[in-house]
Amino acid sequence: MRNVAVLAVCQALGMSCLALSITITALVGNSLAPDPSLATFPLALQFVATAASTIPASLFMGRFGRRAGFTVGGILGVAGGVIACQAVIAASFAMFCVGAAFLGAFAAHVALYRFAAADVAGPEYRSRAISLVMVGGVASAVLGPELAKWTRELFSPILFAGGYAAIAALAFIGVVLVQAVNFPAVVPRSQRAKGRPLGEILRQPTLVVAVLCAMVAYGSMNLVMVSTPLAMVACAHPFETAAFVIQWHVVGMYAPSFVTGHLIERIGALKVISIGSLLVLGCILVNLTGIEVIQFWAALLLLGVGWNFMYVGATALLTETYRPEEQARVQAFNEFMVFGTTAVTALASGAIFNAFGWQAVNLGVVVPVILAAATVIWLSRRRA
Repeated sequence: MRNVAVLAVCQALGMSCLALSITITALVGNSLAPDPSLATFPLALQFVATAASTIPASLFMGRFGRRAGFTVGGILGVAGGVIACQAVIAASFAMFCVGAAFLGAFAAHVALYRFAAADVAGPEYRSRAISLVMVGGVASAVLGPELAKWTRELFSPILFAGGYAAIAALAFIGVVLVQAVNFPAVVPRSQRAKGRPLGEILRQPTLVVAVLCAMVAYGSMNLVMVSTPLAMVACAHPFETAAFVIQWHVVGMYAPSFVTGHLIERIGALKVISIGSLLVLGCILVNLTGIEVIQFWAALLLLGVGWNFMYVGATALLTETYRPEEQARVQAFNEFMVFGTTAVTALASGAIFNAFGWQAVNLGVVVPVILAAATVIWLSRRRA
């Protein structure tokens, strides 16, 4: 439990870095970009870098161990924060994009803390450990936006440079803390079993359902979340209100982790994923009923909790599909598919909203969520 607690703190620090980055990157991009249409390019580049780094991060940890991998990831976070801070001070858009790419690579490593928790906890406590580490994200809902406010004028009159200095500091603290975790020993490469061929592993029905549900969880959440501030401002709600709604959404994403692991142990990952899919559909239903603040707030809260149930449930389900010698390849594949979906939906959300409107954004989620729920029902019957 001490190992899991330290990993939860590392997760909280890493997620706070990412929440802080998402809060200010578009604003900084808007001030530095040579063309207003490129304002969100650094943020999109960050998502793409996350997707591109998932496979190398997983394979590196598989060969050299979790501690080495998280240390490298933390160093990338420190470098990204320093480069982005210097870019804001120097008013260099190109340098800022480089910093954003480093932060995206850092995010790919942060996402692997939940698998590290499963490693240190053992088979009987995997679901609970994964869930408890995800609780660390609750702190990011508060710490990230608050740090954005506290550091806004740290390098006054230059705005927002202090936020990236804070990211570098938090990433460095994470590097120090992760050294205290007792990770399982790395088996020398010459002594490792080769494991099954990747194609055989990927053909397992349980793995297909786990990866699909994780993709749908992140993709549907991202598609709706990214456009919510745009929709609220378009409906004449103040930006501060939109920020409040997003903050509660992040709380909904991570606070249920206090109980998600217990639910998985009690009723199984498939039922938890099914409940999550119903909550996401409930979010869509609420969003389609009106445009008052209470509806945006309730919908985003449902979306956060639904994401948590689907994502944590899918992660727990995935851990059933591989042997120790296969985990690096399977986790690399899963993370690439999930964060590749995140990058696509981050780019697509604003485009769909601007072209077709808020209702189209919400309706675009319905079919994938129903498909994911259908595969869960199919797998449940197959197992029975």
